[in-house]
Amino acid sequence: MNRDYGWPGKVSSATRATIGYRADMRIATWNVNGLRSRLDYVLHWLRARQPDVVGLQELKLEDDQFPSIAFEAEGYQAVTHGQKAWNGVAILSREPAEVRQTGLPGQEEMGSRLITAQVSGIDFTTVYVPNGKTVEHDDFPRKLAWLDQLVEHWNANHSPDSQAVLCGDFNLCAQPIDSWKENPEGIFHTAEERAVYGRLIDTGLIDLFRDRYPDEQKFTWWDYRMGAFHRNMGLRIDLILGTKSVRDRVTEVWTDRDYRKKQEGLTASDHAPVIADLD
Repeated sequence: MNRDYGWPGKVSSATRATIGYRADMRIATWNVNGLRSRLDYVLHWLRARQPDVVGLQELKLEDDQFPSIAFEAEGYQAVTHGQKAWNGVAILSREPAEVRQTGLPGQEEMGSRLITAQVSGIDFTTVYVPNGKTVEHDDFPRKLAWLDQLVEHWNANHSPDSQAVLCGDFNLCAQPIDSWKENPEGIFHTAEERAVYGRLIDTGLIDLFRDRYPDEQKFTWWDYRMGAFHRNMGLRIDLILGTKSVRDRVTEVWTDRDYRKKQEGLTASDHAPVIADLD
């Protein structure tokens, strides 16, 4: 594909010169926090960033309500696993996608939270991990069980030697650096969440951003309240994980912070997209 792409201000001139503004493939993940109300905003982003494959989460609509025609007009096909009013995941792609899995086996009661498709030579999975609410809530052990099942499912169905991506909203901070305020007793920060995430990484996955920027504190989610975005009180909970063969192709990976701001009067999600460019 090897197209020119738009770059946000955070990418330095030295980095731009090094990678030459060009990539063979751009992949991304984004929790859109309701596609029905965010459609025009998402289309605006697609035109600006021109990704090739995108994992979307928190659609909040059923499959037959998905606005496929609007995406087709922009050159994207969609495969979806929706749910009325809650959850829902989808994959947008320029090339045809072959669905391999919808839903996490054994976790159907937790809703539509996983879809896998083979697209452009990559086994591409996007997930919306349960939030858990609080450590005292009944949803917290359900979240841990869902993550446990994800580890088992991934281990059984994906080889570390394959070209595979697992991306989405993981609803956890893998390390203290991924939070504006570390809170080991609070949801997203607990030892239990980090332990099961560690087991996922042990299957052969690599956090593409953290691998490239081990010491950078960048966030992907900010609460709408308390001026959290402008005060940078955020969390890095949206991740692109890849196998080694994917990691070896990475030329850049970044949080598209500009698309956590209003664009031409359109209101953003509380999550920013995360983008990885591959050679």
